[in-house]
Amino acid sequence: MNDTNFNYDEPGDTLYISFEPGSKGTGIELNEHILLRIDKEKRRALGLTFLEYSLLAQQTNIGPRSFPLTGLNELSDELRSLVIEILMQAPVNDILKLSAYTPSLMEIVPITLLGSELPLAA
Repeated sequence: MNDTNFNYDEPGDTLYISFEPGSKGTGIELNEHILLRIDKEKRRALGLTFLEYSLLAQQTNIGPRSFPLTGLNELSDELRSLVIEILMQAPVNDILKLSAYTPSLMEIVPITLLGSELPLAA
């Protein structure tokens, strides 16, 4: 994460993370609070945006908050596979910890939580 830029907008409670500042890409809404920007051709992450960051970073009395990646359901199979591949690689997996909730043997819901090394993470 040497070239990674972190920019926190306190009034908007939004954290912007850019892995490749100035690069243009495709925005993928992972859920209502997390946006991933990717370069589809190069198959890599360009940045992350966290809306209502203080909520995302807030600890509960039993540990960190986890959030379902509901936006993956809206993607084509091909794009969903690419996004999951990108989520599991550095630098994204240094920031977002990917896991799964399995309400039944047949259902898997991808979830994430923020890594504790992020700035302002409580």
